[in-house]
Formats: sequence, C-alpha cells, structure tokens
Amino acid sequence: MLQALSRAPKEMKGSDSIKLTFDQREKSRLRSTTLGGIEIGVQLKVGTLLCHGDKLLLNDGSVIEVHAADEALYEVRADSLPALARIAYHIGNRHVPLQVNDDHLLMLPDHVLKAMVEGLGARVTSVTRAFQPESGAYGHSHVHHSHDDQGHGGRIHDGLAPRSQDR
Repeated sequence: MLQALSRAPKEMKGSDSIKLTFDQREKSRLRSTTLGGIEIGVQLKVGTLLCHGDKLLLNDGSVIEVHAADEALYEVRADSLPALARIAYHIGNRHVPLQVNDDHLLMLPDHVLKAMVEGLGARVTSVTRAFQPESGAYGHSHVHHSHDDQGHGGRIHDGLAPRSQDR
C-alpha cells in the first residue's frame, strides 16, 4: 500500500484525489481509497489537520489532492447579520467546528446546539455539503471532534484535567 507521509506543495499537480469528511481530515493516521481506486495509508505528524485543497505526497512520488467530502450538516440562518454573528459567538463558546459563510453558518449535527441556536432565533436546516470549518485564531484546530453518549458534538481538548477550583 502506498503511504502519504507529508503534504505536497500546493503548486504540485495531483494525479488522483481522495474525499474525506471533516472527522477524517482531523486524523493524522488513516486508510483511504482514492477516486482512482488506489488504497493509501496516511501517516502525518500528530495534530495535522488536512483542509480541502491540500495535497499529499506519496512514497512513490505521486501527489494526491484532498477534497472535503459531502456530509450531513446543519445550515444555520438568521434574520440579520448581527443576529447571525451573535449565534456564531454562542456556538463558538462551545468550541465546536463551525464554517462561517456570508449569510449562514454550517455545523455538524448536534441536537443540543440546534435547540440553543433555535432559541436564539435561528432557522436550522439539515443539508448535505462539504464542510471546511474555521481553523482557529492561531491557524490550526484545537477541536477534537467526538460524540459522547448524549449525542453532543465536538469538544475542545479532550482528555485534559478539569480546572482547579481555586484559580
């Protein structure tokens, strides 16, 4: 099996491509099959977040383009841009992946967040689209997307000890 051990420069032309969901693009180790039918292993530096348009350099010298796959999402709309900004602020406080567009937001399905944003006046619609959330203020994601038993979406810094009460 061919291995992708690093990103390729953006200017290199890809000979094939893979479609990955956001959850898959957050993993530094995975197996995938290209659109051309080639099985590849991806072994990148831990913490690497792949984005739509990134390219992977395979150990045979070929280049594979990464595309965001369509996935189930919630489209969030509001009556005004200030209302949408307020909703984005409240979603951001939950540290979940969020794609900000000109007139709407996209987020992974989460019934608790859906109820919250609807309570803030948003209209939420289930859609299927490619998802490329904001990467964060420092240029990389701190979100570790996972689902707990209650169906809640992404959480930040999974596995860190809780804060001390006397801070």
